Amino acid sequence: MFTIDAHLDLSMNALEWNRDLRKPITEINDSEQGMNDKPDRSNATVSLPELRRGNIGLVVATQIARYVAPGNPLPGWHSAEQAWAQTQGQLAWYKAMEDAGEMVQINNLVTLEKHLNLWENEKSKTKPIGYILSLEGADSIITPQYLEQAYHNGLRAIGPAHYGPGRYANGTDSTGKMGQEGLALLKEMERLGIILDATHLCDDAFWQALDNYGGSIWASHNNCRTLVNHNRQFSDDMIKALIERDAVIGLALDAWMMVPGWVRFKSKPIEMNCNLEVMIDHIDHICQLAGNTHHVGIGSDLDGAFGREQCPYDLETIADLQKITALMEKRGYREEDIENLMHGNWLRFLKNAWKS
Repeated sequence: MFTIDAHLDLSMNALEWNRDLRKPITEINDSEQGMNDKPDRSNATVSLPELRRGNIGLVVATQIARYVAPGNPLPGWHSAEQAWAQTQGQLAWYKAMEDAGEMVQINNLVTLEKHLNLWENEKSKTKPIGYILSLEGADSIITPQYLEQAYHNGLRAIGPAHYGPGRYANGTDSTGKMGQEGLALLKEMERLGIILDATHLCDDAFWQALDNYGGSIWASHNNCRTLVNHNRQFSDDMIKALIERDAVIGLALDAWMMVPGWVRFKSKPIEMNCNLEVMIDHIDHICQLAGNTHHVGIGSDLDGAFGREQCPYDLETIADLQKITALMEKRGYREEDIENLMHGNWLRFLKNAWKS
């Protein structure tokens, strides 16, 4: 079934992990044998060939670069200008993939319909992967005035925060409301029609953002706090508020977000019984709160600084997202419901959010 994944850090993997995503996944992993600079070496699940094999023809692909103030232990850049330059290098990689015929940017209804028709009717095994450009954490936006240029370059969604305190909003493991610059960012996003990604916003910023942003909102990769009690997840009240705004929530496949009690660098998926069935638990929880299947999607976050060592044990590569269809059918979901999850809800959202 045609599938949309609403959160993949493709350019980060290409530039910071030095992975040539055009290669087969086995070749990428073989080339990393013996490397220990990152915990997920030789455990990659994502490559462009695997996206094609899994019929994942459209993704939301990120730019990401954090600003870190003095004393902030998180990795990142020491100025907004450096962070901006990093994201522009990531943009250059996406453009290079377009020039190579590997990817194509989707940024309006015309390009969306053209791409969907291509994937429905073209039998070639080398069809380009469509990507919608998103920014995870807004630290790299030097001032809100830079959004005009970013939009011109194709940026269509922004999550104002990532981990910790940010320049525009506080994110995971931090607290506090957005200041005047954050509110100015939201205003400019709304003017340009840039989607607000509520993922990673701390609770204070989440509620403030919903009160101050009148445009389209999604959550590209987020799970349920009721099932895994951590501030990274959404509470039931937050999920209900997103449902009221007609948002779609993409379910993530990072194991620590899926099962309670996960200990990073120690726990193993099979020992923690972390499999794709657990993802269905999170999907089902949101559907029960909504009373329908209109607000769930996939935002896998696969290879988002983790690999097979920290994702469902029954997933070898991203192509295994196709296993979800049988698991949902087993739970009693109808074909229409499954289509909603795999692509339908994201497409409906985009067609409502984009005016042309």
